[in-house]
Amino acid sequence: MFEGFAEARVAVGDGVELRVRHGGEGSPVVLLHGHPRTHTTWYQVAPLLVAAGYSVVCPDLRGYGQSSKPATTEDRSAYSKRAMAGDVLRLMRQLGHESFAVVGHDRGSYVAMRLALDAPHVVSKLAVLDSVPIAEALDRADARFATAWWHWFFFAQPDKPEQAILADPDAWYGGHPAEMGAENYADYHRAIHDPATVHAMLEDYRAGLGPDRAADEADRDAGHRISCPTLVLWTSRDDLADLYGDILAIWKPWTTELTGGPIDSGHHVAEDAPDELAARLVAFLSDRSNTAED
Repeated sequence: MFEGFAEARVAVGDGVELRVRHGGEGSPVVLLHGHPRTHTTWYQVAPLLVAAGYSVVCPDLRGYGQSSKPATTEDRSAYSKRAMAGDVLRLMRQLGHESFAVVGHDRGSYVAMRLALDAPHVVSKLAVLDSVPIAEALDRADARFATAWWHWFFFAQPDKPEQAILADPDAWYGGHPAEMGAENYADYHRAIHDPATVHAMLEDYRAGLGPDRAADEADRDAGHRISCPTLVLWTSRDDLADLYGDILAIWKPWTTELTGGPIDSGHHVAEDAPDELAARLVAFLSDRSNTAED
């Protein structure tokens, strides 16, 4: 797994270290995983991007996997997407990358979006997978949303989510080495059985309903838009399109240059459809977008 990549722990400030794998040469791109995965979810995609001529960086986000887990704060800012985006920015600088593309999946897409909004001079291109902005999701939190994504609100409660998940992490999260790949599964399995990691992952969701929503709303009210080219992909076998209909219409007011469309996959697209995902990303990163909609 990740043959030819270096693995390191990189200090990014305020006592936070990120575990990261990086490899390749060429234009830099950072890949940000979602919940409850670690950076190893990219184990099939990252080598394909390296083969296409990119320098690829795959960190565990703060709180996830083997990265640092800062103490919880009352305002949830320690696990805000702004804090996570700052980690990624400093990580990339430590690795010698002053400008780079960002790809984020699931919760990682919110970090990627926040980085593009907070540091527009740094992010050259943005790709978000299986998401709409947090503020937009919460604005549309009707009964269908609450039925399908009830976990957003359950995870925001104190203590009980940790108790429920840690009673049987395998039953809660599922996953199988035959589907995920043995080494990727082992890394994920270790994470979901670690009480500190489970708590930190839930703090990510708690921040989503607090400082992350507020940051999105402040940008929207101020008319801020993502200034770099943006690719939005959503998986056809998940429920994003069922909940929101026209995904690109939701993203359009947030962007200045938007392309996107569906991809035939389940939610964990880097594991389910790595070849197609890598091809779509390479086409976008190299300005040869092959997306069907715009």
